[in-house]
Amino acid sequence: MEVFDHERLEVYRLALDFVAVVYELTKTLPPGYSSLRDQIERASTSVVLNTAEGAGEFSKKEKARFYRMARRSATESAAVLDIFRRLKVCEEKWVHDGRNLALQIVSMLVRLVRNLTAPGTGTGTGTGTGTGTGTGRGKPKG
Repeated sequence: MEVFDHERLEVYRLALDFVAVVYELTKTLPPGYSSLRDQIERASTSVVLNTAEGAGEFSKKEKARFYRMARRSATESAAVLDIFRRLKVCEEKWVHDGRNLALQIVSMLVRLVRNLTAPGTGTGTGTGTGTGTGTGRGKPKG
């Protein structure tokens, strides 16, 4: 089965998991938090969408720009989780799980951006080496 480029990225799969955690968390919020609910749902969804859009870009500069936007949305989501924790409006488990995923996602996105923006040696093929950075890049399967 053929897949889109973004489906090969571990960070994309983690971002989908993050959205699922966020939506489960927001179901538990008491009334009166609709603005924060909306904010974190949009921000977490933006992580997924910008990651996919970046993976679909040909230009390294544009790829990096979308991955940076995804990273900003992940850190925004983490800030909303901090607000939830401070206000004690949801179970700590949801905040903990969400923050752990957000940290992993941010770390992976930073590595993707650095790999795209780092000056190369000019001696390689430009296809990536699959260095275990969680980017899903490397030799094709099959």
